[in-house]
Amino acid sequence: MHGVRGDRVTAPHLVPCSGQREVDDARALLAASDLTLSGLGEAGVHLWLARDDGGAVVATTGYEASEDGHDVLVRSVAVTPGLRGRGLGLGLASWALERAVEAGAARAWLFSRRSGPFWERAGFTPGDRDEMARRLASTHQVRQFVATGQLGREVAWTRRLSGA
Repeated sequence: MHGVRGDRVTAPHLVPCSGQREVDDARALLAASDLTLSGLGEAGVHLWLARDDGGAVVATTGYEASEDGHDVLVRSVAVTPGLRGRGLGLGLASWALERAVEAGAARAWLFSRRSGPFWERAGFTPGDRDEMARRLASTHQVRQFVATGQLGREVAWTRRLSGA
């Protein structure tokens, strides 16, 4: 897992989004990355920020768990444009998935229409969108996508989690 100091990769400063300030900081990066903003501060959404040595948000990562905790929905993985291509996003996504495994998750899912090659590098394969919606029906993002009709436009990805 990596953070950034100047143009060198170093250990990150990860901060859980436990208050409104952190949620607002995450929201700013996610909006700039054209990712889903709704539900970020809800109970059940596990979200972290990576900050550089100056305190600026350089990346986010997170997940929502199903009611039974068996499945997780990866969400809010974003990296500032100047730092993309260095492995920071994959490292942070992997770190969040390790936290999900520690909490008992066995399978990860996500929505992505644009970043399939990125997620394939993280071990994800195309998944069944309807199965995903059933398994993660209790999550904020799935409920939102079903309610707005967006679910039908999304592409599902999945992978089994190691240690599960």
